[in-house]
Amino acid sequence: MTRRWGLSRKRGRAVWMAGAISLMLVLAGCGSNYPSVFNNSATYTVDSVSSKPANEAVRVPWDYRIVEGTVGDLIGSDMTLLPNNELMPNDGNYATGDKAWILQFMDAELVTGADERNEIRLSAWRTIKSFKDESTAKGDLEQLKVAITTEVDLVGVYKTEYKGETRNFAIVELPSGNRIKQPIDDARYTDFEKKKTVDVHLEEVHDFADYDLAYAKFRGWAN
Repeated sequence: MTRRWGLSRKRGRAVWMAGAISLMLVLAGCGSNYPSVFNNSATYTVDSVSSKPANEAVRVPWDYRIVEGTVGDLIGSDMTLLPNNELMPNDGNYATGDKAWILQFMDAELVTGADERNEIRLSAWRTIKSFKDESTAKGDLEQLKVAITTEVDLVGVYKTEYKGETRNFAIVELPSGNRIKQPIDDARYTDFEKKKTVDVHLEEVHDFADYDLAYAKFRGWAN
């Protein structure tokens, strides 16, 4: 299934978009209360990095945001956006002084070191599209960052003690295959000890150049 949305591909983006997509891992589906591309699409996974040679990187979509700015100088078919004087195509036929809402993108490079530990290197924010009103910008943002609730495997729980202080942790495996560790309180530790699966909130961050490619982020416990 291919899902399309309102971002047009403007000139000036194609050069760096070509390097934005790297290794992908095909998933079997996951149960969810909301539609999810994990049911039938490719996804990026931290664990896919671990199987690669040391220092080989995988690039994944990481985050998006909306930034409000004011159009500054018009330079040919381009414009500057204040206050940072960022140069971008004037695709919306803006005039100097117009307000604009800018969709910006951040990706991440996941690298496995010689010790098999994963390192995350975040890129700078990059502009991919401008909007003349905030509501339209937020509409596209909501398609790129999708909140879902789903059941995941609980790998286990454990305790640590340091200087008399006890801490509890749970490890879960996300639909994308990567395992994450989260601190939990005593009540949740007791509850999770008896479980094999738990419900979690996730955020799917989609690649704007290829929507069916996504990266899953843990966003909290759902039970």
